[in-house]
Order: sequence, then C-alpha cells, then structure tokens
Amino acid sequence: MKKSAVQTLQLAALLGGIAVVFGALGAHQLKKMVALPDLAIFEKGVQYQFYHVFALGLLAFLQNKLPASSALSWTKWLWVAGIAGFSGSLYLLSVRSLLPFSVAWVGPITPLGGLCFIAGWVMFARSAKTNVSL
Repeated sequence: MKKSAVQTLQLAALLGGIAVVFGALGAHQLKKMVALPDLAIFEKGVQYQFYHVFALGLLAFLQNKLPASSALSWTKWLWVAGIAGFSGSLYLLSVRSLLPFSVAWVGPITPLGGLCFIAGWVMFARSAKTNVSL
C-alpha cells in the first residue's frame, strides 16, 4: 500500500476513534450535564466528523489506486481542518456552560471549518476530473 494511503487511513482511524469516544460521551455523560439544544450541537459535530472520517477512508483507497496528486493531498488536509474547525468548535460551544472560561471566540471558527469541508469536496471533485479512469 502506498505511504500516502497508509497515512490517510491511519488518520481516518484516529479521527474515527475520537468520534466514537465523543459520541459515547455525548450519549452517556453530556446528556446529563448540558441542555438539549447544546447536546444537539455536540451531536452535529460528531455527525460531521464521522461523515468525513468515512470520506477519508475512501480517499485512502483512491490514493492507493491513483497516481499521487496535490488535489488528493489538499482534499485530505482540508477535511482534517474541517473536522478540527467545524466539529471541534461545535464541541467547545456545546459545553460552554461547563467551562470556567469563555469560548465565544470559537463561534466564527465554525463556518470556517465548514468552508474547509466544502473546499475539500471541491478538491476531491477536481482530483476525479484529473483521474477519470479508476
């Protein structure tokens, strides 16, 4: 297996494991500690993290099958940035009532993380255009 594909798969596995832990935390612990709207925000972060973990798994498969491309590399890092920015900010915002400090500064990061997700999908489409035959 190509090194880039292995690294992407390892990253997907790590981020997937974190998503499972956060999902369990939300389902079992946070629902006792935060209001329902905040729990829904937390769950949205987990949901989008999982979507992009699965996408990273697909990307690893494609990286192994296709020639190396900067579009595929950009796709990976944009999705990782999206997980950190979008999901990460939602995690912080959803537990703000439990924190001894303000996380108001995180609010503007959420749409930037969403833009990273979108840009990653655009780069993914660009790599498909470049590599039309699998």
